[in-house]
Amino acid sequence: MITQKIFNDTETAFKLKSDDELNRALLMFGMINRPSLVKIGTYLTKISLKLHLPVEGLIKATIFNQFSGGESMEDCLPNIEKMYTKKLHSILDYSVEGKEEEEQFDAAMKKKISIIEFAANRKELPFAVFKPTGIGRFAIWEKVSSKLTLTAAEEEEWKRVQSRVEQICEAAYQNDISVLADGEETWMQDASDELMVRMMQKYNQEKTIVFNTLQCYRWDRMEYLQKLHEKAKKEGFKVGAKIVRGAYMEKENERAKKMGYPSPICESKEATDVSFNGVLSYCLSNIDDISLFVGTHNEVSNYLALQILEDKGLAIDDSRVWFSQLYGMSDNISYNLARKGYNAAKLVPFGPVRDVVPYLIRRAQENTSVKGQTGRELSLLMEERKRRKGEDTSKRSNESSSQKDQPKHHAE
Repeated sequence: MITQKIFNDTETAFKLKSDDELNRALLMFGMINRPSLVKIGTYLTKISLKLHLPVEGLIKATIFNQFSGGESMEDCLPNIEKMYTKKLHSILDYSVEGKEEEEQFDAAMKKKISIIEFAANRKELPFAVFKPTGIGRFAIWEKVSSKLTLTAAEEEEWKRVQSRVEQICEAAYQNDISVLADGEETWMQDASDELMVRMMQKYNQEKTIVFNTLQCYRWDRMEYLQKLHEKAKKEGFKVGAKIVRGAYMEKENERAKKMGYPSPICESKEATDVSFNGVLSYCLSNIDDISLFVGTHNEVSNYLALQILEDKGLAIDDSRVWFSQLYGMSDNISYNLARKGYNAAKLVPFGPVRDVVPYLIRRAQENTSVKGQTGRELSLLMEERKRRKGEDTSKRSNESSSQKDQPKHHAE
C-alpha cells in the first residue's frame, strides 16, 4: 500500500539547488502567485519585445532561467547531466511557437530531427517532442479537422505538413527514441489525432515509438481512448498515450460560448480529475497494449498511478510507464519519483529568449489558473529554506559543543 507521502521530501526535491537558486525560485513563484502581477508582467513583456526594448537580460535572469534550460541544446547539457546524477531524465523541447512560413516549418522539423539524433547518443534523453502547429499552419490543421474541401494549394501544403510529421517519426524510429506529439486546441486536434494514429500504425508494431497527447479536461477522451485501443488490438499496433489535464481551458470555453456549441471541456475541476484518473487507470489496466506517459503536476494522480502499479504487481521501472513534469516546477514529484526508481523525466524547454517568451508566458498563466499549484510550490520552497536554516543552526551548535569538549593543553 502506498502510504508514505514521498512528495513531501523537500531535501530530495531541492538537493541540486543552491541557496541562491532556492531564493530565486521563491521570488518567481511569489510573483506568479499574484494573478494581477502576471497580467501586468505579460502585457509589459509583450510590449517591450514588440518595441525591441532591451529587456532580454531581465527576462533571462528571471522567468527564462526558472522555466527554461537555455538557448541551445549545449546550454542545457550541464543541467541535464546534473539532473541525471539523481536518476532524473530530460526531454528537450525546442519551444519556439507562432511561426507561419513554410521555411520556418521546415527549419523546425530539421531542428526536431537534430534533437532526436542528439538524444540517440545520450542515455539521459529517452524522448523527443514536437508541437503539430510548430511544423504547419494552425489554419491548415483546423481546415482539415473541419473536413472542409482544400484548395489545390492547400492540398500541397497539407502533404508537406504530413511529410514533416512522418520524417520526425521516421527519425525517432531509426534512432530508437520515442516521440511525443503535443495536444492543442480542439478545433485543430482531429487532424492531428488522425495523423498520429497513422504514425502509430506504421511505427508502433514492435514497441511504442509514437505517443499522442490526450488532454483529459476534454470529457470525450475516455471514449476516444477506448475506440483507439480496440483499433490497435484489431490491427496489431501499440498505443502511445501521453496524458495531461489540458492547457487551453479558458480559450476553449470562450470559443464554445461565442460560437454557440457545447463546451468540449469538463464542467469542473473535479470532473476533470475524474476524467484524468479514469484514463490513467484504463491505460495501466491495459499496459500490454498501451504505453503510458503521465504528464501531471497533480500529486493525487501521481500517487494513484504508483498505487495501481503496486496493485498490479508491475515493476516500478516498467519501461512502458513514465512520469514527467515541467522544468522548474514540481521538483518534489520528479526528484522523489526518480530517487525511488520510477521512470521520471523533466520537460526542458529551450530556444532563443525572444522566441521562447510566448511559451514561458503561457506557462506562467497556466500556473495562476491551476488552483493551489503555485501555493504548493511556495510552501515546499519555504519548507526547504526553513529546513536548511535549522540544519545550519544545528551544525553550528554541534561545532560549538565540539570545540568546548576539546581538552585544553597547557604549556609546560
